[in-house]
Amino acid sequence: MILTEQTANKTAELLLQINAIKLNPQTPFTWASGWKSPIYCDNRIILSYPSIRNYIVAEMAKSVEQIYGQPDVIAGVATGAIGVGALVANYLGLPFVYVRPEPKKHGRKNQIEGFIDQHQNVVVIEDLISTGKSSLNAVEALKTEANAKIKGMMAIFTYGFEIAKENFENAKVDLRTLGNYDSLLDQAYKTNYLNAKELELLKTWRTNPAQWKP
Repeated sequence: MILTEQTANKTAELLLQINAIKLNPQTPFTWASGWKSPIYCDNRIILSYPSIRNYIVAEMAKSVEQIYGQPDVIAGVATGAIGVGALVANYLGLPFVYVRPEPKKHGRKNQIEGFIDQHQNVVVIEDLISTGKSSLNAVEALKTEANAKIKGMMAIFTYGFEIAKENFENAKVDLRTLGNYDSLLDQAYKTNYLNAKELELLKTWRTNPAQWKP
């Protein structure tokens, strides 16, 4: 669920402004899931633009407090949300941890990096939601290792796939995002980032991304 239409439109405008969105229908990107995609969203580039970074962090932090109250800990999902998660925690004056996709193979073999006490209230910060699998993997690690009480998850952007919606509903995790795919396409078309043919391609791709072929 997006926070507001206004925030979603502004987020889309900013992501397009710094080329965090890459479009390449002829030579599609391959995601970690194996899906072929004509579009790629790299939100990590936000960290390199102070004014945009500050907007994203402030919107996320204020929304965390408004929706979930003040948690005990902010947790970022590695690696994409480590930077923005730490900044949100700093904005709120809260402790920060981040969660690896799996435990390290050496040393203390941590999956959660940083200190978190048992049974603390946690809001998870994510940069991007596709299927939701890696995001919910982090949630499960927090619950398993720290008996954390997950208040919810706040992300910058979601593709809005049905499988992600189902995964979050099944896991009983509340997800809120600043931006979404529909707002992105609307903004991209209005600003001539996409032409009509590309817009239709991206709409078609989203309906069945697992089976899409260029």
